[in-house]
Amino acid sequence: MDAANLIRISSPFTIFNKPHYSPASFSFSIPFSLNKNISSSRNYQKLSSGTSSGNDAVFDEAAYEAQRLALDAKARQSMVEASKRETEADPKAWKWVIRKRVWDFMEAHNIAQNPRPVHHRIPNFIGAAAAAQKLCGLEAFEVATCVKVNPDSPQKQVRFLTLSGGKKLLTPQPRLRTGFFSVLESSMLNPGTINEACTSVGVAKYGRPIGLDEQIKVDLIVIGSVAVDPKTGARLGKGEGFAELEYGMLRYMGAIDDSTPIVTSVHDEQLVDDIPVEKVLIHDVPVDIICTPTQVIFTNTSIPKPQGIYWDKLSPEKLGQIRILRELKSRIEQETGQKLPCGPSEKLPPTAKRGR
Repeated sequence: MDAANLIRISSPFTIFNKPHYSPASFSFSIPFSLNKNISSSRNYQKLSSGTSSGNDAVFDEAAYEAQRLALDAKARQSMVEASKRETEADPKAWKWVIRKRVWDFMEAHNIAQNPRPVHHRIPNFIGAAAAAQKLCGLEAFEVATCVKVNPDSPQKQVRFLTLSGGKKLLTPQPRLRTGFFSVLESSMLNPGTINEACTSVGVAKYGRPIGLDEQIKVDLIVIGSVAVDPKTGARLGKGEGFAELEYGMLRYMGAIDDSTPIVTSVHDEQLVDDIPVEKVLIHDVPVDIICTPTQVIFTNTSIPKPQGIYWDKLSPEKLGQIRILRELKSRIEQETGQKLPCGPSEKLPPTAKRGR
């Protein structure tokens, strides 16, 4: 059995409410989660986003959007550099090879909308609204009370249909820079603001930031993709790893489990057949259902879903940029008396500091 397969079958390790934790119980190749009974039985300081709906400061939409666009540009440039470094070091750097092929094809055949170019983005594909209609016709969506949707452009219509359908929308703040997740509900909005609430500015303006202590159950996860294999459910994002971090933190919160459906919406040309399942990493998130403008595909994926945050995969630089992760790491280390591992260093784009 090869190393990749050994990694994939590693068992998650969950600490239950026990008086003693053995150092021998920890492994650097497994996620770490706490039973919710532990955190509810102790007086932890609530982890919040650093902003609140009760803040009296005036929300500066123009400044927020300008800063978001500037940070996105820096992040995309960093991904360009990372892609170049990895492919030069290893011509068979397969994830970037597949991503670039899909991005190049979408640009060459003009099957994407703004923002362009699509490189180093979740592509805003032509037909995204049609794919959203198919997604929202799924039984898993219809019965869901709370839906987690990524903040990217092609899933904007999914966010709109979630809110206009009277469901609770959970969406991450862009690149987890400003905090964690925000919750929006139609009761918090009026018909004239629902569309705006589906944008990054609208989430910051109307959403209620939550922390890791929020008691929430997510019934369906919608995730963006650059490429996805309909036969296996293997998926590639744009290469930053935020979908995996978001998924891992929701696992920690007890908001989701293995049975929570994961759906992606993509263009038909984003369907690929060359994502090697044996190379899929333990923290990569597979999808159960794919919605395109023309079809719905149930993948029946056999790829195990991540069980939490894999700290040995998380670089010190990424940890340094995401406050909620630092607070989670500190909480777990304080609870267990054990220092969690850290992953190898990586080059990340700078992020601007925000005032409270």
